[in-house]
Amino acid sequence: MRKLSSANLLALGFMTFALFLGAGNVVFPPEAGLVAGQNMWPTALGFLITAVGLPLLTLVALAKVGGGINELTSPLGRLAGVALAVLVYLAIGPLFATPRTAVVSYEIGVVPFVQNSWQTLLVYTLVFFSAVLFLALKPGRLMDNVGKYITPILVAALVVLGLSAILFPAGEVAPAAAAYRRAPFIEGFLQGYLTMDTLGALVFGIVVTTAIRDRQIDNTALITRYTMIAAVIAAIGLALVYLALFQLGATSGSLVEPGANGGRILAAFVQFRFGTAGSMLLSVVITLACLTTAVGLMVACGEFFSRIMPVSYSAVVWVFTLFSMAVANQGLDNLIRISIPVLVGLYPLAIVLVLVGLLVHGWARPQNIMRPVMLVALVFGVMDGLKAAGLMEPETTWLQALPLSSQGLGWLVPVVVMLVVAIVVDRSRHGALRHAANN
Repeated sequence: MRKLSSANLLALGFMTFALFLGAGNVVFPPEAGLVAGQNMWPTALGFLITAVGLPLLTLVALAKVGGGINELTSPLGRLAGVALAVLVYLAIGPLFATPRTAVVSYEIGVVPFVQNSWQTLLVYTLVFFSAVLFLALKPGRLMDNVGKYITPILVAALVVLGLSAILFPAGEVAPAAAAYRRAPFIEGFLQGYLTMDTLGALVFGIVVTTAIRDRQIDNTALITRYTMIAAVIAAIGLALVYLALFQLGATSGSLVEPGANGGRILAAFVQFRFGTAGSMLLSVVITLACLTTAVGLMVACGEFFSRIMPVSYSAVVWVFTLFSMAVANQGLDNLIRISIPVLVGLYPLAIVLVLVGLLVHGWARPQNIMRPVMLVALVFGVMDGLKAAGLMEPETTWLQALPLSSQGLGWLVPVVVMLVVAIVVDRSRHGALRHAANN
């Protein structure tokens, strides 16, 4: 029976780490650190739960059911499962996340060195997505191309950036903003949504398992074990990066204006600490982080849509790459404005799917639990998305009465209540049927 060597297993973990480490993962922690200030640690804890803990659990859940979102959503029924999977793949793929990798890397890594115009954006996205296409069309070499070559460069740059933020901070930790004085943990929890890593994990599961199978590993138990090890390696790496970037943001208040975004904070810090050489380092970090994430997303979309549609993997990759390039050229502001309502609506569904999927794995009738709970999450997710899009009054009385509603977590208590009710009803029905069979 074939097994992965320690070096290949470490490369798999590095590949998984790099797939998650996109531009948002580098930009959002310093922004949260700046506004959290003296409440940085409880904010960081909440952030790590949604930006590290939930993606880790997602990969574990996918490994347990076979590595793909289709298997995880199977208790919902084929139609509902495919519909949810398509929404997740489109959101994390060509509609929002993949174009965002190109635009963010352009604005942070390229604009400081060139004159910003639609022509330069067009040229950059052409080069960027050509590289994505080249790497994505060779998925069997993904672990080699990303895990062994690109990721070590990315890690080295991040180590330099993180150590400089910890050992040579730009200033003192600033006071916390108002919202982060009241509820720093919840604010951090919600900030973790912005990384989109839980949604990303739903599509990256198949990338990781495909990379393992491409090494002629066929044993299901080994594939599950290697996936979980890779997830842990990636989670440790992400947590260390996030904590260092939180520290960078919390101590950089003297370098930027209040409310500055993470890109400006990073740029100001590296310019302050390293000068032009630092700006070039930041450009390398952002570009490599975005490139590896874009490749992973494209591979995942190609694998998924070529299975559910009568088209080849390469055809999906070509079409989605060209579409992503077209969307990227619409600009970052338009992408963010459109993606936020979709993200707010999908996240409760993704969280509930993963946690309930882990809970009911191996049960005789998981559909009796997952379907009603996911229905509640869907209702509240749609309402949250409509509110975020400005299509629904945010001060709806009965919604505001729900616990944590003002913090954007109004879906949590109804979901937990439905979960308890569904489990009680299912256990009672099972007990009644067993009693009737014995009689």
